[in-house]
Amino acid sequence: MEIGSLSSANKNRLLAQWLLPSIADLIFIAFLGVLAFTNLSVRLLGDAGVGWHIRTGQLIFSTHTIPRTDPFSSSMAGHAWFAWEWLYDVVVGWLDQTAGLNGVVLFTAILIAATFSWMFRLLVRRNTNLVLALLLLLLAASASMIHFFARPHIATWLFCVLWLWILDPSQQPRRFLMLLPLSMLVWVNVHGGFLLGFALLAIFWLSAIWQILRPAGDHFEGLLEKLRAGKRARDLAGVAFLSAVATLVNPYGWKLHLHIYRYLSNRFLMDHIDEFQSPNFHGVAQKCFAVLLLLTLLAFAMHKIEDNKISASELLLVLFAAYSGLYAARNIPVASLLLIWVIGPKLSRALGSMSERFAHKGSARNEPAGSFFQRMQRIDTGLRGHLWAVVGAAISAWIAFHGGRAGGSSLMYAHFDAKRFPVAAVDYVESHNLPGPIFAPDFWGGYLIYRLYPQTKVVIDDRHDFYGEEFLKSYLKTIHVEPGWQDFLLAHRPGCILAPKNSALANILQGTSSWHPVYTGKTAIVFAPEPSMSSRRAGLQLPSR
Repeated sequence: MEIGSLSSANKNRLLAQWLLPSIADLIFIAFLGVLAFTNLSVRLLGDAGVGWHIRTGQLIFSTHTIPRTDPFSSSMAGHAWFAWEWLYDVVVGWLDQTAGLNGVVLFTAILIAATFSWMFRLLVRRNTNLVLALLLLLLAASASMIHFFARPHIATWLFCVLWLWILDPSQQPRRFLMLLPLSMLVWVNVHGGFLLGFALLAIFWLSAIWQILRPAGDHFEGLLEKLRAGKRARDLAGVAFLSAVATLVNPYGWKLHLHIYRYLSNRFLMDHIDEFQSPNFHGVAQKCFAVLLLLTLLAFAMHKIEDNKISASELLLVLFAAYSGLYAARNIPVASLLLIWVIGPKLSRALGSMSERFAHKGSARNEPAGSFFQRMQRIDTGLRGHLWAVVGAAISAWIAFHGGRAGGSSLMYAHFDAKRFPVAAVDYVESHNLPGPIFAPDFWGGYLIYRLYPQTKVVIDDRHDFYGEEFLKSYLKTIHVEPGWQDFLLAHRPGCILAPKNSALANILQGTSSWHPVYTGKTAIVFAPEPSMSSRRAGLQLPSR
């Protein structure tokens, strides 16, 4: 009878481990629901670049080849182009074709939800207090909202968490290291952030080298630690070599690496592209990142007080995260993930030590709460199934692939925000068959490609690495209406112009005799050449400022 009861209890426990949702599962469902089924879905489409990613993927489907020359612009037609995020493009292109923008938004929401729910699970497994882990995760997510866009960089966030999970020697056996080169085969074809993987490998390799070089003393355990560190350093070096080889498995081979190097080392581009600018700490997301930096200082200070060692990998990760996040706003999400991964266990340990001191001084009433959270943490880490997360993703996919509707109700309506993009202006261009190419600011180019390709081409979009420094210098003169602003228009002869309402360009075009407004909306003004000029566009002359 007792054996039967024990067997039944074990079965119930195993069933609970696989069927009960963990806190990480609930976090996944919460992120998925908020990002896919609320107005935040429109925010995910706040970067027009997703438009040319979608059309690139659909072009790959229709031609069965990866493009090597530019198909979207009139100004650079036929020039060599690196579609280096082609694998992401294929996915979003197919999703848009089958489920519309709802599918693209859902895919992005799943990637974001998986990233932060997995990071929460890593924090808990690294002995971070449940409440503290949740608070740190919310801070990191709030800081990352600065780049909550349906773009391939979201995949790099997930790869960052994957690599941290594998590289943590306290969590995974060394055989898992072979997953890194395999994942690099995907990462290199999804986003240029694959370089982050080598930064992480270098950090953990240097940490192992530091352990080798440290004095071992006379302790036998110290000698064993050196031997283990030597083996780990060799393993990481081998994995780094295989990962480097894996990066060559892309449509462009080593030329992709040269292209990325030239792009990232171009000071003009780095100084003028918004996302590469240092963060402005007046924004909410940037303030959350600043809080994480302050918590990092606090965690290290408290850790020092407790006389616990700080590993070289943790110190290097913090330095790398702080520098990269302060250097460019686009790096804040990854920097935030790295920071909470390091400081979570340290803050939790320090707070636990403080709680024990207070308990010894007679504050015994704090013990039940502490023991409650410890029990919760043990239960949560024992839950192995992710049924609820899978079910939530499956139901969301069903809704997305059925027009965003369920039971006659519209639950998903992903679209480009008409307050941010020239939706009505492009409607006018389409309905009146205005000739191309069309000139608009680079931050609208991807949206125009999404709406008008292949009938109409753009003069410029946000593929800054493709257009290059000299082209962009001339373009910026036109946008900012600087001396020589008309030269760019003379060189590329657009058929019509979309200018942001009340912009410097819109104001000066309204004062010229060569262009006249044919549509004025809340977001943009559409300009067409004067009839007398349209027949001789090749000789178009615009008055100077």
